[in-house]
Amino acid sequence: MSGYLAENLKRIRPYVPGEQPRDGGYIKLNTNENPYFPSRYAVSKITDRVLDETRLYSDPTSTELREAIAARYKIGRENVAVGNGSDEILAFAFRAFSEKGVCFPDITYGFYKVFAALFGAEAEEIPLNGDFTVDKKKYFGRGKLVVLANPNAQTGIYLPLPEVEEIVKNNRGNVVLIDEAYTDFGGESAAGLIGRYENLMVVQTFSKSRSLAGARIGFAMADPKLIADLELVKNSFNPYNVNRLSAILAKAAIEDESYFADSVEKIKRTRDESAAALKETGFEVLPSSANFLMIRHPDVGGRELYEKLKERGVLVRHFGDERIREYIRVSIGTPENMRIFTEKVKEIVDGKKG
Repeated sequence: MSGYLAENLKRIRPYVPGEQPRDGGYIKLNTNENPYFPSRYAVSKITDRVLDETRLYSDPTSTELREAIAARYKIGRENVAVGNGSDEILAFAFRAFSEKGVCFPDITYGFYKVFAALFGAEAEEIPLNGDFTVDKKKYFGRGKLVVLANPNAQTGIYLPLPEVEEIVKNNRGNVVLIDEAYTDFGGESAAGLIGRYENLMVVQTFSKSRSLAGARIGFAMADPKLIADLELVKNSFNPYNVNRLSAILAKAAIEDESYFADSVEKIKRTRDESAAALKETGFEVLPSSANFLMIRHPDVGGRELYEKLKERGVLVRHFGDERIREYIRVSIGTPENMRIFTEKVKEIVDGKKG
């Protein structure tokens, strides 16, 4: 850290992403990536002509991609904004709507706290219930930006849509942002509420269910006035925020509905089978509507499990937060990935018992 850095930035603790090993020597179950190849139809759209055109700037309005998203969710193009990953969309939203503060659960996506600090917003962390569920009433009448990951980014627990709608109804004077990075794996999107509530914003990503984490495409769906607010921030930062190749890949991926549905169904099936196998080994498994499982074992601490699995060539995620430090988060891989993971984790547990 240099002596030139702004004082208010020196206190920020940046978001720490999951490990991305370069040697390929691990079964990688730590960053909630999709284990399946992107849509072949989408990849086929990256032709020589498309590559030649990368010498040109991308469309600053991302018109074709926005139209494809709008068609998928039966809303208007003016209801959609796109960004360089959903993280960029979230950053724009924090900048635009958190002047009076922001609130979110104490156990959730770690970037929320970072964005609040970066943009100087007063952040309130609202404790989850003892079973890690959201108490909807704690979010009523907040008078500040409300941000909820649904399903929740660390636990995988889903808040039913009627309860989400109650939160939106009870915050008419402020924006309610529902971060649906994982909703395709078991939740019901709040996108259907757009048009009924001008204070609702729904954010999704192509990183998880559509296998495009490396393409960095996210999007927001909301009332046109909220979308215009995001566009103001975007155009004050980077008008060409979505590159040509990613926009083409994402448009085709959202059009390839059959491949998307098949990929998601395979992950859900593997998740449920893995959860059952882990319970047989004595693990507590939180109910997940996402593409990961949050688990703990009474005989092995979370940090120890993480380290011993890494020694055995399997990467999972461990968080140091007090309430979840005895847990590990396991992304759902292929059936073979999960078979190996289950074998390794059983080996570790049996070793403790012996």
